[in-house]
Amino acid sequence: MNIFNKKEPLVLFLGDLVSLLLALWLMLFLRYAEIPALFKIMQHLVPFSFLFIVWVLIFFIAGLYEKQAVLLKNKLYATLLRAEVINCVIAVLFFYFISYFGITPKTNLFIYLVVSFILVFGWRMYLYPVIGGGRKKQKAILIGSGEEMEELKNEINNNFRYGLFFTSVVDLNNASSINFKGEILDRIHSDDVQVIAVDLHNKQIEPVLPHLYSLLFSRVRFIDMHQLYEDVFDKVPVSFLKYNWFLENVSVSSGTVYDILKRLMDICVSFILFIISLLLYPFVYLAIKFDDGGVIFSYQKRVGKNNKAVDIVKFRTMTIANDEASWGANLSLKPINKITRLGKFLRRTRIDELPQLWNVLTGDISLIGPRPEFLEPVKRYTEEIPYYNVRHIIKPGLSGWAQLYHDRHPHHGVDTKETKNKLSYDLYYIKNRSFLLDLTIALKTIKELLSRRGV
Repeated sequence: MNIFNKKEPLVLFLGDLVSLLLALWLMLFLRYAEIPALFKIMQHLVPFSFLFIVWVLIFFIAGLYEKQAVLLKNKLYATLLRAEVINCVIAVLFFYFISYFGITPKTNLFIYLVVSFILVFGWRMYLYPVIGGGRKKQKAILIGSGEEMEELKNEINNNFRYGLFFTSVVDLNNASSINFKGEILDRIHSDDVQVIAVDLHNKQIEPVLPHLYSLLFSRVRFIDMHQLYEDVFDKVPVSFLKYNWFLENVSVSSGTVYDILKRLMDICVSFILFIISLLLYPFVYLAIKFDDGGVIFSYQKRVGKNNKAVDIVKFRTMTIANDEASWGANLSLKPINKITRLGKFLRRTRIDELPQLWNVLTGDISLIGPRPEFLEPVKRYTEEIPYYNVRHIIKPGLSGWAQLYHDRHPHHGVDTKETKNKLSYDLYYIKNRSFLLDLTIALKTIKELLSRRGV
């Protein structure tokens, strides 16, 4: 079952579309002080339809169709305002540089942008929460163990968007002392429990399974705690995983069609960006020569697909060109290797990563995938983090799911705890990867780069 409405993005999209269409009608009504004729509506609807497509894409990049969009009300106004400013610029450029449609609506466009902002904001801030949050929550019992169980309970019980509420939690670490009748059966009747979320992969569940089986003939529904966690947090609970999970969910290929589309996207996009980026190369060359006179490129050994080492090329940003030479015995960067003055700017603007487009073209890495890591830290992580090497079953990428959603990964040191958390996002991508997910990551990456957060 779905504990939140998976059609939520579609509902938000339809609401936005209705708001944009209604704003067009209201704009004509306010502008001409009369009910707009069909001819007048169609005259404006045709060109505005092209803008609607672009505007909705901007909304998507801005994150307005993500699961959390309706929750962050304090950020909704600023996010929507930024998206509308971008839409305004696009609309002005569209109408004033494309004269095909025969209208250059200065006043109309101003009125429309104001009205559409009010309608979309009202829909998002006031109407949708009533529609999306007005569902009655089903009472549930959570049976599992560990930190992830507590994390899951707190997230669901403290968030209106989910269709569940856990009335009680049964910790399987105390399985031997569980009173099934008192802790589960009686609560089902007293609390009107309709759902049981259970960790069926936990060995300690065995004594409870016969009792749960007897509930199949009641109205109680069962859901997998692992899948529930993944649906809520968009990552895989690494501490729950066993070998059987990988055999069921992980493979080298997601299908011939996907592999072909992914490689075509890598070649086409990286080729175009590489050609455009060549315009910057002379300026970077001169800047590096004036800064410290050193070499232009840095070649770093990283772990690629199937644990093979690949040479990643970047503009040099440190005093020592090849970073892998600076890893000490404790796996932290030696102080002798420092970021140059120009290197700080190149990193902040992500210009230093432009040469990696050549790695994408040659097939060493992909545009989308797990981040390629240094060889020495990978050896440590492989020893300390179970199943860590699974992330190398596919090509690494310039951007990826973990790069977008995990922002505490150490780039020049070793942190097993945070890398384990990052692995949960990498495994989510490997399990669910598709061409649509790659496009989603690409668009979100554009958003991150434009907001100067980077990936």
